[in-house]
Amino acid sequence: MPRAVYVLALGIFAMVTSEFVVAGLMPQMAEGLDATIPEIGYLITAFAVAMAVGGPFLTVAVLRLRQKQALMVLFAVFLAGNVLAATASTYTAMVVARVVTGTASQAFFGVSLSLCARLTRPEVRGRAIAVAMNGLMLGTLLGLPLATVTGEHLGWRAAFWGITVLTVLAALCTLVGVPRLDRAPAEGGGGVRGELGVFRRPGLWLALSTSTFIIGATFSAFSYLNPVLTEVTGFATGTVPLLLIAYGAATVVGNTIVGRLADRHTLGVLLCGLALNLVFLTGFALLAHLPVPAVVCMLGIGLVGVTMNPAMATRVQRAGNAGPLVNTIHSSFITLGIVMGTSAGGSAIDAFGLRAPLWTGAGMAILGLLTLVPVLVRRPVGPADGQSTTKITICQESAARQTRTV
Repeated sequence: MPRAVYVLALGIFAMVTSEFVVAGLMPQMAEGLDATIPEIGYLITAFAVAMAVGGPFLTVAVLRLRQKQALMVLFAVFLAGNVLAATASTYTAMVVARVVTGTASQAFFGVSLSLCARLTRPEVRGRAIAVAMNGLMLGTLLGLPLATVTGEHLGWRAAFWGITVLTVLAALCTLVGVPRLDRAPAEGGGGVRGELGVFRRPGLWLALSTSTFIIGATFSAFSYLNPVLTEVTGFATGTVPLLLIAYGAATVVGNTIVGRLADRHTLGVLLCGLALNLVFLTGFALLAHLPVPAVVCMLGIGLVGVTMNPAMATRVQRAGNAGPLVNTIHSSFITLGIVMGTSAGGSAIDAFGLRAPLWTGAGMAILGLLTLVPVLVRRPVGPADGQSTTKITICQESAARQTRTV
């Protein structure tokens, strides 16, 4: 695996840590910015909306640059936003900072995954994406707890300054460790027009919708693990952080496994992942009052939820292309899944109680499975998906020739 892929993972780790940091610093930030807890919560929403809406526009703006140059520009934009967050004296300034960092991080994901595809052979792209996306998993596992501890002991601004230092380190490593490549040609030519042209393909939209439902199903449960584990399962408040660390470790393991399988069995991985997630979500909803089954189901969701990212990205790249814009739009659909899952789960709690987000997630997993049906009907699940159909067709033609000869 090229060294540059690991360097890209470091950049993703820095940006994911920034994404989640607010969730661990709500009381301190509310006091420091003279805001309410719900208003601080809106900062998370602002980051997510900026990712989904602003990210693709910023990606278009850097398409004409070489990808290494684009990464450095995005680091600069992200760094400016993060410094603004660390020095913000008003709530409005913090909102602006979150919009800037959210927009830059989404574009960074898209360019990074596109660069992974250019740096590796097609048959190992899924594994390379998994290595890069370990930055996301480790950001969940380590970044959030570290930022939270820093904020509790040194103040919430120190957490943002720590992310600033990490961002500078990642940028320097990128400057040294990522090769300078020519600008990637857009599929179909025509620059931005060529990049946009692939969105006329129905198969690409189907792949994007699958990703949305996979992430929506997972985050419908993940967003409310704390209250479910304490109020339904009965764990002490102090135990929940340890359980969440275990959940994060499960995502790292699952991401590694999926990365190994994503290239040769893309559809099979997605199908099995969604089916297992449906089982774990349903089991969690039914057995949330029992500690051992609840923890097993929670860890199962960690293994087969967001860990589908390498297979999701591989499928989207095959349905469209490996360009930065396709990858950024894919990230926007993933963010849409987070928003859908979180909001639907929250609304379900108001109507049906704390188990409702788990049932909501199970429903989204079913919708995700339904988006795979058209593809499964058209072609069998096999190695390298698109390549399998070609191989089978060749075998059928060979058999037909032999039959005619006989």
